Amino acid sequence: MLLRPECECQMRVVLDNGILQVTISNPDGIVTGIQYNGTDNLLEVEDEEVNRGFWDLVWSKTGSTGTTGTFDVFKGTSFKVVVENEDQVEVSFTRTWDFSLEGSVVPLNLDKRFIMLRNSSGFYSYAIFEHLEEWPPFNLPQVRIVFKLRKDKFHYMAVADNRQRFMPLPDDRLPDRGQPLATPEAVLLVNPVEPEFRGEVDDKYQYSSENKDLKVHGWISMNPPVGFWQITPSSEFRSGGPVKQNLTSHVGPYCLAMFLSAHYAGEDLVLKLNPGEPWKKVFGPVFLYLNSVSSEDNCFSLWEDAKNQMQRETQNWPYSFPASEDFPKSDQRGKVCGRLKVQDRYVRYESIPANGAYIGLAPTGDVGSWQRECKGYQFWTRADDDGNFIINNIRTGAYNVFAWVPGFIGDYRYDVVVNITEGCSIDVGDLIYEPPRDGPTLWEIGIPDRSVAEFYIPEPDPKYINKLYVNHPDRYRQYGLWERYDDLYPDGDLVFTIGVSQYKNDWFFAQVNRKKKDGTYQATTWQIKFTLQDVDHTGTYKLRLALATAHLAELQVRVNDPKSDPPLFTTGPIGHDNTIARHGIHGLYRLYNIDVGGVELVEGENIIFLTQAINTDSLQGIMYDYIRLECPSSSST
Repeated sequence: MLLRPECECQMRVVLDNGILQVTISNPDGIVTGIQYNGTDNLLEVEDEEVNRGFWDLVWSKTGSTGTTGTFDVFKGTSFKVVVENEDQVEVSFTRTWDFSLEGSVVPLNLDKRFIMLRNSSGFYSYAIFEHLEEWPPFNLPQVRIVFKLRKDKFHYMAVADNRQRFMPLPDDRLPDRGQPLATPEAVLLVNPVEPEFRGEVDDKYQYSSENKDLKVHGWISMNPPVGFWQITPSSEFRSGGPVKQNLTSHVGPYCLAMFLSAHYAGEDLVLKLNPGEPWKKVFGPVFLYLNSVSSEDNCFSLWEDAKNQMQRETQNWPYSFPASEDFPKSDQRGKVCGRLKVQDRYVRYESIPANGAYIGLAPTGDVGSWQRECKGYQFWTRADDDGNFIINNIRTGAYNVFAWVPGFIGDYRYDVVVNITEGCSIDVGDLIYEPPRDGPTLWEIGIPDRSVAEFYIPEPDPKYINKLYVNHPDRYRQYGLWERYDDLYPDGDLVFTIGVSQYKNDWFFAQVNRKKKDGTYQATTWQIKFTLQDVDHTGTYKLRLALATAHLAELQVRVNDPKSDPPLFTTGPIGHDNTIARHGIHGLYRLYNIDVGGVELVEGENIIFLTQAINTDSLQGIMYDYIRLECPSSSST
């Protein structure tokens, strides 16, 4: 069947392969309609056309701080057909920049592409962003695609096998039906259209997912029985690495493809171009997949079909059909393989296979720089039980091999720059990671896995429930858990006694401020009590503090004197991760290695005091990943 634009009139372009029709405004490049399975338009017909299916970005002038800026649903100014044959059509909507536009729009050449294939139940979209070196520098906090579906049809949302449900209506968030909570995204539904949602909290961040898991999500309509899915077969073009969290779908009904965002990271993940810095990046392609069944009784099978389609799309990556020369095909890419081992003589004398390690190639940088990297491309995998790894389909360029290993603190970087060329196959051999270690473990709290999943996560306040997460593995996604700290520790802060306390039950998942009766907030100080039989007074002990996240916080460490000034150690002000408010269990990973002189310790009971010192609101705080105290290297205390 011939695939072609059905109409190239002044106002619209229609892509039609006999299965679906996609209508796109010309030359804006806004998707205004999707006709499928007898429904004239799956997008929200009550909204203006510009608000239905669009690419957008947020940008700000260089030197700006924070993660906000000018919101731009960027529109093309010219249209062309790139490919048109019996098997494929690809169309392009571009907006070019010149100095006459300085200050009014982001200094980028923008090229939005849409592709439809023969016999395909969906369409693809990608975009090419280009900045020339002579153009002004700027900041870019966000890039995404948004589809707003019909609220009268799409009521069931699916993000994962165990994260799917019927959703409230967008009307339920309006002032007469919803009560705003501590953050603008969170609303308590007090008078929803459907009574079943009364008393629930709706918050789009409750449905966030990590990049490594964010491959398919979307919505199901019961009448007609139709599914709309956003499939991302590769995360190579996303910022922040495999465990960076992004939004998915939420009340609207909205379906998102997030490419660049500062969520769960803050300004560290705002793309900042420097003066004289050229930049070009391809975001996507992603696949917008439509499916249907004959009976409403089989509606939920659409999720299983969408997962199967995601597997097919993943197997076909990198796609062979995008026409842009900026998207390299499989034979234009390279491959890296090797084996990672861990050498920690205090765990085992022999090297340990890095079972399940996260191993990736990212643009060259310092150790751990990948989690703040947003300009280039990243390619990640998981090592097998023996630490072996293979990373395929890597774009050409210069990279470092980075890794982190669950069960061990810190980050690994292979110091040799790996240069990927077309068709190359590079074996880096055996790599050895030596995690930070000075001496044997005296005691430890938690599991070094970069999250707080193993710590105590309380039941939510009954006033603030999302029914999906009741008796759910992701119980941390409930709203307002930070407020439970005051309930559980009304008379004093957390005290953890080594050898007695258990981190699963006795270590609250987040160190937050205490709310006082006058509405202000009080800093909290947690205590770790431990007993030493012998002390090496001439040696140096090492305290390892791994943080899973921090938000507008300052962690101060004192030993055996809660009022020592200055403290033994302070992080200084750290973090804009906002993980506590956004129902997460990790943001950016931070590791602090603190020398504790033996003269600070005593035989008998010792106490480490951990103070989160910035106390201006309820959502400030830190989450600990793992804490360890090591003896001096020559000691076996």
